[in-house]
Amino acid sequence: MRGDKLVIEPHHTARAAEITKWLEDRIVKGLVVTVAGESGSGKSELASEIAKALTGIGHPTGILQQDDYFVFPPKTNHEMRRRNLEQVGPYEVKLDFLDCNLRSFKLGESPIYKPLVDYDADLIETEEMDTSSFDVMLAEGTYTTMLHFADVRVFIDRDYEQTRSDRKRRGRDSLESFVEDVLRREHEVISQHKTHANIVVPDGFDRIEIA
Repeated sequence: MRGDKLVIEPHHTARAAEITKWLEDRIVKGLVVTVAGESGSGKSELASEIAKALTGIGHPTGILQQDDYFVFPPKTNHEMRRRNLEQVGPYEVKLDFLDCNLRSFKLGESPIYKPLVDYDADLIETEEMDTSSFDVMLAEGTYTTMLHFADVRVFIDRDYEQTRSDRKRRGRDSLESFVEDVLRREHEVISQHKTHANIVVPDGFDRIEIA
């Protein structure tokens, strides 16, 4: 997503190193790893550091962001939610499209054609992505645990109340009561996904737990 802002901290780098070590003996060409959790939990930062660590040990890694696959661009989607809070959930996202891109990657098809969100312009464009050099693809986003073509699922176990300060620093979400209602609804869905994870990062971000 264009206009996204990452706040990388030492704990993201440390957990990424541990996850990379666990993955190292399991890597085959076409491996797909998802990084999921609630808004502000550190998904993008952790995915970025995992990609960097894997690439550093000789396994070039790409990232697909769920935020690029929303049906509506971000500002429009926010207004749609205001009109109808009931629409908040996985059906806001083209998870089937993301799964299709992951399937293409696993089959060695390159390039793939994917959506690309321009946050500031509130537009969804199309991007051609050359995946031929990647051994691993990361898919990060709130609902990515649900993807069918994932081989390893990482889940950050922090809820929307625990991530409030991180969301404020990242500056993408306002902290108005309506946003809290949205996050509460997301929590009802996302909190159920922890049981499907291979690796869990607890709230303190001080270790990883292997399921």
